[in-house]
Amino acid sequence: MTSTADASSNHHSLRAELETLTTEAFRPELSQIDRLSTLEIAKIMNAEDATVPTAVATQLPRIAAAIDAVAERMSRGGRLIYAGAGTAGRLGVLDASECPPTFNTDPSEVVGLIAGGPSAMVTSVEGAEDSKELAEADLKELSLTPDDTVVGVSASGRTPYAVGAVEHARARGALTIGLSCNAHSALAAAAEHGIEIVVGPELLTGSTRLKAGTAQKLVLNMLSTITMIRLGKTYGNLMVDVRASNEKLRARSRRIVALATGASDEEIEQALAATDGEVKNAILTILGGVDGPTAARLLEESDGHLRAALAASTG
Repeated sequence: MTSTADASSNHHSLRAELETLTTEAFRPELSQIDRLSTLEIAKIMNAEDATVPTAVATQLPRIAAAIDAVAERMSRGGRLIYAGAGTAGRLGVLDASECPPTFNTDPSEVVGLIAGGPSAMVTSVEGAEDSKELAEADLKELSLTPDDTVVGVSASGRTPYAVGAVEHARARGALTIGLSCNAHSALAAAAEHGIEIVVGPELLTGSTRLKAGTAQKLVLNMLSTITMIRLGKTYGNLMVDVRASNEKLRARSRRIVALATGASDEEIEQALAATDGEVKNAILTILGGVDGPTAARLLEESDGHLRAALAASTG
């Protein structure tokens, strides 16, 4: 049982640590922001947000190196796993949940873990972010392999859940990435690939769902999207692996085939019917002049890369 003195000491220690973090810094020049007009506040906030892409740009070489490492492992059957608490965890879950409809990945291929479990997506789970053991337990359920990648996400770069996830994953030979918004973070130090997007103090002191959250969202967009491009999930800038699970996506599927091939509506309908609605296969039947089964075989032999399958069909 923790004594009152111990608790007080821990609070003082944490407060001192937070005061050293750029993301927690107080900005005296904004201390009267609540007295400004709504438009003035909106202009300040918009100007703050405009600085985020520049901060991301400084880390592009590190981001690219991390993506190449992720793609290499995923091409061997590995998974991409995000782990974070609070806003950072929610952003990871969001990115993971959008991969199946966008890239036709299995839900087990890109996974988002949030401290406290699914209920933490909408409700704060007290104390969950402070537990390295909880991160270890969550990852043990996934039975990590050396082909997996674990991305710890934390604005402060000190969140025990994110740091613990990276430490556990690295000890088991998995690729590790630490994404934070403070320089010299414990998270980046613990990971094989440290990515630190230093966006500076927030408009509201310590509210890291703002610039830090935007920066994390931009980097996670890159990690998943460019990895999927490297894995052949696109053809040019077309989402040829899109899963047509509703009317909007079915209409999008037909438009993608049209953009890729220039074929008539009748040809597109015939191609999709011959390939069970698979966009990539339908494009290959039209551009490669092959039937549905041949398209499926060529894509399998090309590890799903449409350009390679097209070259094989016409070579």
